[in-house]
Amino acid sequence: MSDVAALKATADATVAAVATELITLSETLHANPETAWQEHRAAAWVGEALTAAGFRVTPRYLGLETALLAEAGSGPTIIGIMAEYDALPGLGHACGHNLIAASAVGAGLALAPLADELGLTVRVYGTPAEEGGGGKIELIEAGAFRDLDLAMMVHPAPVDVAEARPFAVSHSHVAYDGVSAHAAAYPDQGVNANDAFLVAQVAIGLLRQQLPADTRVHGVQTVGGYAPNAIPERTEGRWYTRANSLAELSHLEERVRRCFEAGALASGAALSITPESKPYSEFRPDERALEFYRANALARGRVFADPEVAGRMNRASTDMGNVSQLVPAIHPYIGVGSLPYGNHQKEFAAACVGPVAEQALLDAAVLMAWTVIDVVATDPSSLPPTKASYTPKASNTPKESAA
Repeated sequence: MSDVAALKATADATVAAVATELITLSETLHANPETAWQEHRAAAWVGEALTAAGFRVTPRYLGLETALLAEAGSGPTIIGIMAEYDALPGLGHACGHNLIAASAVGAGLALAPLADELGLTVRVYGTPAEEGGGGKIELIEAGAFRDLDLAMMVHPAPVDVAEARPFAVSHSHVAYDGVSAHAAAYPDQGVNANDAFLVAQVAIGLLRQQLPADTRVHGVQTVGGYAPNAIPERTEGRWYTRANSLAELSHLEERVRRCFEAGALASGAALSITPESKPYSEFRPDERALEFYRANALARGRVFADPEVAGRMNRASTDMGNVSQLVPAIHPYIGVGSLPYGNHQKEFAAACVGPVAEQALLDAAVLMAWTVIDVVATDPSSLPPTKASYTPKASNTPKESAA
């Protein structure tokens, strides 16, 4: 086996040689945002880039229309690199998934020529619907990821942060059904579904006073009625509840549910709460791989943020947390120089193209490849826990509820 420095130099040179293609892929995704489960062009473009590089590409992976699997090599150590590519409704790529997808392709291309020498099977997964749809969870339930020795991705953020500490989160669709009536002539014949939502939101606002500081409850009302002279018979919304772990989340969800039930009780409207996806888990990082990433990032010239700044974006929830409960995983953040703006703002979307974003893209690809080289080549006897020895944690499965 070649020495680590030579392997890293080869990976670096490979990424540099395809830099123009990676940047073009990122810009194309950014200019053509597709939301959760609608990423048909994104999945095709990522697949085409990997096919052109000699990867064995499986579109519509495990029956998911916008998922894919691309493989190179056939070694015993299996590395999974996650390519997210869904955008946010109304905000485009304000979470930088265009950079995630392009850097995942870059890392795959960097590792493929080294696969035989390092004994690797390199996999790039196209994982749809991270923004609330739980695409990786759907893939897990279909059998994906379980044989990986290491799963990884790098996520754009305002600043560099090595360790992901995301909240566990549940995503719920909330609806009230009432009775429509003329608001002036027959108001007593109506059951106001909008009032139900108003009562619930007031109750949640009051509940927040008694919640721990490390929890979050937030959402939007998407349907509030259609005409001011007709009592609203249907209202809908989307609500997220976040806590430090799935266990804490389960307790918090019950308290939030009672707030929605209060709206139904006060108004007489019927309540239904339906999960939009399985809950996202907290993240369990593989410490050895994470330390290699930190060292490589510093060697690459990246600068990690002060802890007071770092303790913000790395709390964002991700379905990569569910992957980390099954296999060793890391999910570092790489800065695009967007401060004072952060993820899920239109200004952050603007920061995900241009020279700073391009450097972050190329650095992320190289750093993932370097980290894999370190994990495999530096001390083969201390590989991260494999699929045979890594103890998965049970996931939490929500149930549809109605009241």
